Amino acid sequence: MIEFKDGIYTFYVYIFTNKSRTVLYTGVTKNLHQRLYQHKIKSNSNSFTAKYNVEFLVYYEKFGWIQQAIEREKEIKNYTRSKKLELIRSVNPNLDSWNDLFQQL
Repeated sequence: MIEFKDGIYTFYVYIFTNKSRTVLYTGVTKNLHQRLYQHKIKSNSNSFTAKYNVEFLVYYEKFGWIQQAIEREKEIKNYTRSKKLELIRSVNPNLDSWNDLFQQL
């Protein structure tokens, strides 16, 4: 029997914000570069993220299995705003945009 400890794909749980850092949006994706682009161009003009101009990556976690990523996304979505900010600031104290980390060359 073959047992896989790590998944063969990478999934991301992320938190995006707007320019003034007043909105926090949590999501999950397989392609963070593409998701950043979709938010930037407001590919769904009626979405929450388009309405509040959410396009800056301030936090992410990587997972090998989609089930783990979805579970973590739900956990973070249930956090209070202060707990989300504490999580973000644990690795990104100034809430700097990390979009450049996922720009394709």
